[in-house]
Amino acid sequence: MKFNTKTIHGGQEHDPATGAVMPPIYQSSTYAQSSPGKHKGYEYSRAANPTRTALENNFAAIESGTHGFAFSSGLAAIDCVLKLLNPGDEVVAGDDLYGGTYRMFTRMFEKYGLKFHFIDMQESSNIANYINDHTKLIWLETPTNPLMKIADIEAISNIAKAKNEDILVAVDNTFATPYLQRPLELGADIVMHSATKYLGGHSDLVMGALMVKDADLAEKLHFIQFAGGGIAGPQDCFLALRGIKTLHIRMQRHCENGMAVAKYLEKHPKVAEVFYPGLTSNKNHEIAKKQMKDFGGMVSFKLKDESEKAAFETLENFKLFTLAESLGGVESLVNHPAIMTHASIPEKEREKIGITNSLIRLSVGIEAIEDLLADLEQALS
Repeated sequence: MKFNTKTIHGGQEHDPATGAVMPPIYQSSTYAQSSPGKHKGYEYSRAANPTRTALENNFAAIESGTHGFAFSSGLAAIDCVLKLLNPGDEVVAGDDLYGGTYRMFTRMFEKYGLKFHFIDMQESSNIANYINDHTKLIWLETPTNPLMKIADIEAISNIAKAKNEDILVAVDNTFATPYLQRPLELGADIVMHSATKYLGGHSDLVMGALMVKDADLAEKLHFIQFAGGGIAGPQDCFLALRGIKTLHIRMQRHCENGMAVAKYLEKHPKVAEVFYPGLTSNKNHEIAKKQMKDFGGMVSFKLKDESEKAAFETLENFKLFTLAESLGGVESLVNHPAIMTHASIPEKEREKIGITNSLIRLSVGIEAIEDLLADLEQALS
């Protein structure tokens, strides 16, 4: 199956009871057993639910994996991955991460004995200096949130495995989606998504996803999910399945609009810098071009006026772009990372990597590009 077909048919079967084309919402917590321990594959919905199974099979298909898992949020999915580790283990992570991921790493798991190294992964060779006998996980975002840095998934996976084949490489693929890149095909062991974003696509659910292709790893992750209970509910699973069916056509428009917005901002007299992997001015444009089909709908930029006041005035001027957290829906959103999505990162750390008060992040939707550019023009003026 080609990708565009997988989004609709991947891992799916018509409902065996009725022939329903869309999997029904099985709003049930428990299932009848004909004899103790004898059932039809379902006992209790924390372990498995037919609607969630349909979605998880689709998750696996679109990321070229063998197993998928649906969680109550993206952070619940990340939490599950970190629970594979033990006190004393070390994690090498990118220095430009979603604020919630950074908060979880530093304020939750450090006190349980994990050690984290945050490094610039734009240069793949940097990672070798931080791998030692205690390293158990490499955590990547690419493109990163919010500075759109690109990490070479294949090169980093090769470096990690050459050092120790047991090191797990996990990639947060939320910004790119499997339409643009599939990390399991590039050597990664785990792919994570905030399915709240592009996979759901309509800003109407909160969900996380993990995809893997190793059966033993899948068994470990399923146990943690089952024992910890961070599962997605059947209603949200139904909505996510519906969203994924149009992922490929939505992403085409997100990419078209994202590139047009990035090129417009690059020439704007009030803009100092634009962060978008599709621009040839991007430091790692060639790596992005190698591992991504296109460049997505996320664009960040800095104003020449570096004051918070200038940023706030611009943000408050938008009419079509909605000032809100999150991303990846059909509607365009605008965000101030330093105050909103990345406020949990200490100010000195934010500024060190470039998340300043003048940075604005756009989630470019699928509206008419003429309307989006007009809104940018009036907001910036």
